[in-house]
Amino acid sequence: MGLALIILAAGRGTRMKSDLPKVLHRIAGAPMLVHAMKAGETLAPDETVIVAGYGAEAVGAAARDRAPDARIVLQTEQRGTAHAVAQAAPALDGFDGDVIVLFGDTPFISAETLARMAEARLHHDIVVLGFEAADPARYGRLVMHGDNLERIVEFKDARATERAIGFCNSGVMAAPAALLFDLVAEVTDDNAGGEFYLTDIVAIARARGLSATAVACDEAETLGINSRTDLAAAEAAFQDRARTMAMDAGVTLVNPNSVHFSHDTVIGRDTVVEPNVVFGPGVTVAEGVQLRAFSHLEGCHVGSGAIVGPYARLRPGTDLGEEARIGNFVETKNATIGTGTKINHLSYIGDATLGSGANIGAGTITCNYDGVMKHHTEIGARAFIGSDTMLVAPVSVGDDAMTGSGSVITRDVPGGALALSRPAQENKPGMARKLLELLKKKKSQRDRGDG
Repeated sequence: MGLALIILAAGRGTRMKSDLPKVLHRIAGAPMLVHAMKAGETLAPDETVIVAGYGAEAVGAAARDRAPDARIVLQTEQRGTAHAVAQAAPALDGFDGDVIVLFGDTPFISAETLARMAEARLHHDIVVLGFEAADPARYGRLVMHGDNLERIVEFKDARATERAIGFCNSGVMAAPAALLFDLVAEVTDDNAGGEFYLTDIVAIARARGLSATAVACDEAETLGINSRTDLAAAEAAFQDRARTMAMDAGVTLVNPNSVHFSHDTVIGRDTVVEPNVVFGPGVTVAEGVQLRAFSHLEGCHVGSGAIVGPYARLRPGTDLGEEARIGNFVETKNATIGTGTKINHLSYIGDATLGSGANIGAGTITCNYDGVMKHHTEIGARAFIGSDTMLVAPVSVGDDAMTGSGSVITRDVPGGALALSRPAQENKPGMARKLLELLKKKKSQRDRGDG
């Protein structure tokens, strides 16, 4: 039996006070929509349908970045969750399998919870995800009779006895596709909100003699995001969970609360992460690495035993070899850096390949951009690049070659050669004193207003 996801992502989110569609606001470097998609992907769905509305083009682009085969359908008028699900019916016409309905602004449903919902679907026609709310507030209530879910009552339509129920509706639901769309077609807007509620399908199904149940999860998984305050709380929750998972996996975080993870950060055991390290998207770190304070990594790989920082920036495309060293105020971008190579101080290495065992002196720059195009620099194994060397790409420095400090390298340097490119030094005896006296005289005249 197949499985399809329907992810509801049509709302603008007026409380966000933003021109950006709500589901595209980011948590840990990824749109909250992507977090919802990642959760659903753990079930290996055959189809993913995104119901978009406000900012549909941008929402669709973000969805397809994650899942190129995702189908985007439009809900041009927001008339409730059942109406939103109905828009997905044509995209799943003839689909013979189950559907799980997720919400693009509820990003933290776990893989384990979704697996339990899929298991429960083997025994019930409809499965709803519920949670015991610390503060039920205005959540819809799940009216249970034993293991059977009788109906879902929206808060505004609930009686006092129903409002006293603490088991609340998350909105996430599973059902066979054909049954889901058949039930949705019977939903009306005869309620206090004048909307078509997806929750009404439970009562309709029960009236037909079909079965329904609810699976419980932790309330934290159901966190919905409707405001900037909610967004900040979601970010904090994600970071707390990511830090705990990293430490449980054998990573040392010297000051956990100062480390910022991305949604896809991968770090190997016995790595030490010092305070105020920031991981952007796309970072993998092998085992036994030392990431020193105030470093920023994004779109890069760090090999085992490497040392990075402090105050280093590894930009996208950096592949740092084993036992390599990146020191303070070094920036790398689109650079492959060989095993044991050292770039210890104040350098920029971009669009470059560095062989193993090379030593890059302080102030070295690969001059990779000519104002129109980027060009590549090749530095061989065990090469020694003197301090303050400018490597004007495209250029190569061979194995075991050297450049003198202060050189501007514009031509290839053969292996084993020493390249020097700087004017001859000229010393003029006594000139420093004469120049200093002249400058003092000019300053004195200026201060008196004589000159």
